[in-house]
Amino acid sequence: MHNISFKISLIFLSVFFTLSVLHAQTESKYDYKEAFATDFYKNNGTIYRSASGKPGPEYWQNYANYTIKARLDTVNNEIIGSLEMEYINNSPDEMDFIWLQLDQNLFNPKSIGYATVPLEESRYGDSSSDFEGGFVLEKINVEKNKNVEYGIYDTRMRIELPRTLKAKGDKIELSIDYRYKIPEYGADRTGILETEYGSIYAIAQWYPRISVYDDIDGWDTHPYTGPGEFYLEFGNYHVEITAPSDHIVVAGAELLNPEEVWTSEQLQRLEKAKNSDETVVIRSEVEVPQKNSRPDADKELTWKFQLKNTHDISWASSAAFVIDAAKINLPSGKKSLALSAYPKESISSNGWERSTEYTKAAIEHYSKKWFEYPYPVAVNVASNVAGMEYPAISFCGHEARAGDLWGVTNHEFGHNWFPMIVGSNERLHGWLDEGLNTFINDIATKQFNKGEYHHPFGRKNRMTPAFMQPELEPVMTTPQNMKERNIGLLVYYKPAYGLHLLRDEIIGPERFDRAFRNYIKHWAYKHPTPEDFFRTIENETGENLSWFWKGWFRENWAADIAIKKVEYEGYDPAKGTRITIENLERLPLPVVIEAVTESGMKIRKKLPVDIWQRNVTWQFKIDTTEKLTEVIIDPDNVYPDINPENNIWKSQKTD
Repeated sequence: MHNISFKISLIFLSVFFTLSVLHAQTESKYDYKEAFATDFYKNNGTIYRSASGKPGPEYWQNYANYTIKARLDTVNNEIIGSLEMEYINNSPDEMDFIWLQLDQNLFNPKSIGYATVPLEESRYGDSSSDFEGGFVLEKINVEKNKNVEYGIYDTRMRIELPRTLKAKGDKIELSIDYRYKIPEYGADRTGILETEYGSIYAIAQWYPRISVYDDIDGWDTHPYTGPGEFYLEFGNYHVEITAPSDHIVVAGAELLNPEEVWTSEQLQRLEKAKNSDETVVIRSEVEVPQKNSRPDADKELTWKFQLKNTHDISWASSAAFVIDAAKINLPSGKKSLALSAYPKESISSNGWERSTEYTKAAIEHYSKKWFEYPYPVAVNVASNVAGMEYPAISFCGHEARAGDLWGVTNHEFGHNWFPMIVGSNERLHGWLDEGLNTFINDIATKQFNKGEYHHPFGRKNRMTPAFMQPELEPVMTTPQNMKERNIGLLVYYKPAYGLHLLRDEIIGPERFDRAFRNYIKHWAYKHPTPEDFFRTIENETGENLSWFWKGWFRENWAADIAIKKVEYEGYDPAKGTRITIENLERLPLPVVIEAVTESGMKIRKKLPVDIWQRNVTWQFKIDTTEKLTEVIIDPDNVYPDINPENNIWKSQKTD
């Protein structure tokens, strides 16, 4: 998920906290025994998860295959659906019950989410609304047993199985008929946008979904309250969506019956787009109100889709859609299709008419840099959702333009790697998808169209005061356990900055990128934990980074390295200079020192983080033959030092 307002609030925070930097301290808080303790990892490797960070030799996960038929009722703004699910228990445990997620129950006024959403300034809903949403479940059958016992507890549903589901491959079939009212603004993830030529329905969390059962927590039964996103099992989907015949339905999936739902001219344009690097208009702004821009049909049409090896599926429908598309080139030689759906109101100079260009560029970049895109399409939909990702489809703000549209498109499609391909538990570890995605977004933006929207801010560590507020929760706090105003910092930007620091300053791009690619490769279509990520980076790069994971992610440690003393060897500048530095806060970091001589020569020295393994202060020598005018810690402003005022030593001028 992405929200442009996060950027605005971050800039504000940066300015505010820069003005309130902590007073310089003289007594060190640093404890090298704590920083470099060998107890960071709490779990040994198992047959399921290797200590190297890879899946273990007997790694398992359960699967769910879905067949869903749904009808969009635009009169009552309602979804009426029937679901058939095949659930496969690959775990070593027998099961007498299963848990499902009923995400739409968030929009019931009696839900936990409604009770915990603030009255104002929340993106996750309006607790004062009189909207009464939530699933209405009708027929529930398990293997044709109609008298199924079940209980619904907020957004969770427990079903008692009529027989024991055996371990290691046993299957069971479940069917549910259901309906629900579509919220106009569904926690910035699903909703209805009114336009001149009709409503745009962005449909997500639209069917009961099986909960994950894993080797970490067993059943994942954390309720959906808004801030924490999703954790889902992989499987195959076959979906049929019935909508008014004047609607166009787009889904993050392969369309199986294009001849039934597109006009012959639109089919020809789609075929052209599949082979075009330039955007091809499939249905123009002028054609939207024309009846012949839709097939001559009865009142409704059914769109049939399939998507394989995925953990969710979403779609959108509207009579107002302008449609365009272009070819996506993948490293293997395969092709995918970038497709955009938006109303005429979203067209402007540098508006949504560039959406397909942005989608294509982002996916081609990530496929080449990290891991090949696996889906047949990539659909970008203009909606009243500011930014939300699902496999092969994104909902982005309909008013976004220029750099904002690139930013949200790039971010949401980056999510196809985290958490769509690498299926981490977003409900508990939001940073493991948002933070990693924000990190790769930055690299993509720098490269897109020769840096069209890349705007470096100068100091790379400009956000340090915001990141190191003493009252902040740690990054590894669950999103629903942190202040909503802190989510942008802690789930997106602080982890992304930390990864840039590792890549650019501590490890180096070549080693880090190889490790990062292998993390994706090892955990593609699987369920990694934070420890799996940490162990992979360490084992691949050969670096012990527990001090960094501990201070930056698990704790909220600050860094403050100060120049304590500068003195000439034997009081003679020609013999060299001794510099003493001190670690005043709890986070250790490498140190880069730049000394400037009277003649203007600059001498640099980089000290590894290892200097702090058994020291609070450290003295070292630099080779000089003349007096110094200045010594600076971190001359490039890339390290997160909370108090830059003590990073500079200047010589005392004498007459």
